[in-house]
Amino acid sequence: MAKRILLVLVLLAVGAAGGAVALSSLGMLKHSEPLTAAAPGEHAVYQCAMHPQIVSDKPGICPICQMKLQRVDDPASAHAGEPSGEPHGERKIVAYRHPMRPDVTSPVPAKDEMGMAYIPVYEDEASGGDTGNVPGHAPFSLSTERQQLIGVTRDKVERRALEIEIRAVGRVAYDPMLYQAVVEYREALRSKTQVARSSLAEAHDGADAIVRGARLKLRQQGLSEAQIRELVGKSADPVELLLPGESAWVYAQVYEYEASLVSPGQAMTITTPSYPGRKFSAKVVAIDPILDPATRTVRVRGLVLSAGATLRPESFVDVTIRVPLGEKLALPKEALLDTGAHQIVFVVKGEGHFEPRSVELGRDAAGYYEVLSGLEQGDEVVTSANFLIDSESRFRSALASFKGGGASGQAASPHQH
Repeated sequence: MAKRILLVLVLLAVGAAGGAVALSSLGMLKHSEPLTAAAPGEHAVYQCAMHPQIVSDKPGICPICQMKLQRVDDPASAHAGEPSGEPHGERKIVAYRHPMRPDVTSPVPAKDEMGMAYIPVYEDEASGGDTGNVPGHAPFSLSTERQQLIGVTRDKVERRALEIEIRAVGRVAYDPMLYQAVVEYREALRSKTQVARSSLAEAHDGADAIVRGARLKLRQQGLSEAQIRELVGKSADPVELLLPGESAWVYAQVYEYEASLVSPGQAMTITTPSYPGRKFSAKVVAIDPILDPATRTVRVRGLVLSAGATLRPESFVDVTIRVPLGEKLALPKEALLDTGAHQIVFVVKGEGHFEPRSVELGRDAAGYYEVLSGLEQGDEVVTSANFLIDSESRFRSALASFKGGGASGQAASPHQH
């Protein structure tokens, strides 16, 4: 019995010692310094795919996102995390940057608020003082390996046939006011005809005034002179403005900023929940000249020629108006980085050189923006990894200002730990 007890105690002691070693190793991994040390250029280099500033000379885990480090055979990147303040070979450290905020730099080694060491910046990396045409951004170069690592893709700016789809809520018209205006105008014309033979000038003047007033009501309803003549013609039945027969009227509420794109004759597509899967073809007939001050919309009148009796008056419908813009210089939407103050794209120039460019854009058209200025046909732009490219560009700009004696961002305290 004593031997068994002794054996159990020995096993428990061995297990406790092993657990302590494992916990100690885990604690060392958790509290160790970020994997930013690098071996000489001839050795393999490992880097985080999400945080390119994390570099190591051996496999490991990124201390920020806990992702496995990926091998990068790029000798130049082997020095990206060198902690020493002394020159490494021919490369001289000129500053240190915050590992997560490129605009924060320090002239001496420092640590951020989480205890991560600042990343050294070498003189050859900071060469050039061109800050481009975008405030706070500067051109820079990246190796092909680094571009593949962060997932940079490109596309060209080309001329394309752009089309905008305006989507609006509409209703099948039931318009007693328009019906009454048409009837009044017809009666005014009939009265004018009756007094045409009168010798009294006052009668002629009165008849003309009534006709002008009735026509004004129709114009306020958004009808043109040609449409007025068509509506009041002998062959036109104003009852169709109230109860649809073979045709039906649809009123769509188009927002103010899109109203300038709509014009008579454009195609409309009408859908309604009452008839799932069915589409009604229509065309724009008129646009009201007066803006609704409450909704900031303009009423667009559409005529559905083959509605039958299916569209009930006052029922809600969905309206799509297709507006062709013609052939325009087009920028892929993925390429745009909108900071609020500037609309930025990164143009690829030559061998891995990236240039920030401020652009002016027009309409948003089905996956593209209309380019008004800032780009030319054939320009190659970055369409993915824009935020990482932007981070590098901002850092180069901050570093250029730092070297010039006026930091564009914050400078870390030499005693920050």
